[in-house]
Amino acid sequence: MNPFKDFSAIVVKALEAMAAAGELPAGLDPTRVTVEPPRDPAHGDMATNAALVLAKPAGLKPRDLADALAAQLRGLEAVESAEVAGPGFLNLRLTPGYWQDCLSGILRSGKAFGESDLGRGRRVNVEYVSANPTGPLTVGHARGAVVGDALAALLAKAGYAVTREYYINDAGAQVDVLARSAYLRYREALGEEIGEIPEGHYPGDYLKDVGRALAARDGDKWCGQPEERWLPEVRRFAIDILMVSVRDDLAALGVHQDVFSSERALVEAGGIEETIKTLEARDLIYTGVLEPPKGKAPDDWEPRPQTLFRATQFGDDVDRPLRKSDGSWTYFAADMAYHLDKYRRGAELMIDVWGADHGGYVKRMQAAVQALTDGKAKLEILICQLVKLLRAGEPVKMSKRAGAFITLREVIDEVGKGVVRFIMLTRKNDAPLDFDLAKVLEQSRDNPVFYVQYGHARARSVLRHAAELFPKLSQTTADLAGARLDLLTDSDEIALIKRLALWPRLLESAAEAYEPHRVAYYLYDVAAGFHGLWTKGKDDARLRFLLEDDVELTAARLALVQGVALVIASGLEVFGVEPVEEMR
Repeated sequence: MNPFKDFSAIVVKALEAMAAAGELPAGLDPTRVTVEPPRDPAHGDMATNAALVLAKPAGLKPRDLADALAAQLRGLEAVESAEVAGPGFLNLRLTPGYWQDCLSGILRSGKAFGESDLGRGRRVNVEYVSANPTGPLTVGHARGAVVGDALAALLAKAGYAVTREYYINDAGAQVDVLARSAYLRYREALGEEIGEIPEGHYPGDYLKDVGRALAARDGDKWCGQPEERWLPEVRRFAIDILMVSVRDDLAALGVHQDVFSSERALVEAGGIEETIKTLEARDLIYTGVLEPPKGKAPDDWEPRPQTLFRATQFGDDVDRPLRKSDGSWTYFAADMAYHLDKYRRGAELMIDVWGADHGGYVKRMQAAVQALTDGKAKLEILICQLVKLLRAGEPVKMSKRAGAFITLREVIDEVGKGVVRFIMLTRKNDAPLDFDLAKVLEQSRDNPVFYVQYGHARARSVLRHAAELFPKLSQTTADLAGARLDLLTDSDEIALIKRLALWPRLLESAAEAYEPHRVAYYLYDVAAGFHGLWTKGKDDARLRFLLEDDVELTAARLALVQGVALVIASGLEVFGVEPVEEMR
């Protein structure tokens, strides 16, 4: 049930009736006709662009067509008024009865309210977190994890077939540094005095656990051995242990991915060489010399022939190198192979959620996907800006265990996973976010997670209280949907129903824009409308939800309360946040 889609169909039907009556030419294409909320709510409940997009093919002036369509729609029982505005927009104001029927539809839909077939089963791969397995997950990783997970849930609710994926960057120089750092801790665990951790190594105490575990398993087997002997095994051992920690931290955050892909496994299977062959077959690789980077002095630049990908053919600023000076593949070559692998596994749409330091990498990867899939797949990239961790407005000191950052688990343990997830979605992903450990626990309107959860808890409290006062009054959604909803006539009651009815459209628009944060704003508005009604009832006894002398009106208001609880719970489900039954 989606009122805006329903009215789109009504508008199209009205246009067809006008064509049948000879008022419009036959065969007009209505695919660009939309029905949306007007920019200014004072103009009405819905607005359609029908006259603007059809006037030219109909051979009419937009306002003339809008006037004729308005006359057609005014005859409908659900339409209270239809007014032409501006160059030809048509604003519709709907009757209270229409919105009362919408509330009934919401309750009859139950948990399915808001679900959509927008995606029509299109296969989407959402890759997020994908941190180098060199240490614990940080607060910065938490933002990408939550944004990716919520987006995946949003797309699934909108009818896409979603795969959640984590790409393990377990090849390259950084994991070699990890192995060397773990080897130092291994020697330390065996009693050797290692002194200060050398610059360029990972200093965090978390690697002491890795060193002790390796010593317990292998004893002094690797002591005194040359690096080429111990490095591959220590690297594998350290990565395996740290990935267990990563999975545990993600589980604590409520994140469970479907696929964990290994960069090293892809490289060792010849994925890069196969990708290069694909590009060569399309004449997209050549040997050339790149221009010096902007800002580089000539004596800082060493021109040399390189293996280059023709990225500029696909919208990138420059062609991109695929080999380093030592002959090894660049990170970009490995990433190209990984995205080709995702495409071959069936992803028609790929969405990558990256950290703030990857912004300059976007164009080249989108060019690569376009080239490798011959334009058959699309890559969307969301950049998550930094999270500033505060406590009562002051920066939080660094973690002793992690070394240079606060771990995700430390934050979850302090404020809870639901709070972390919700707060991470209160800003658009590309905007910086302040996460104040004190403020996120405040019980005030200024704390959105509390305010929304309090809305759900308050609704559940009203329903529990009603069960005590009216034990014979059924609270099943089916029975409440059949209540005398025409008794809901207060302007704020109708306004709240209108807000609830927006949920399917909001969900679809958020899914289309890849912006799960829109759900947070919407839930806050729903909670505000509900809390406002509660306050109004405190001032006027006849507006209270429970009236012992009026069972019919009570049942109608319980239907509205149930609708609020249902929609808030549905939105929190997208966020992976469990709605609370009562506030403690």
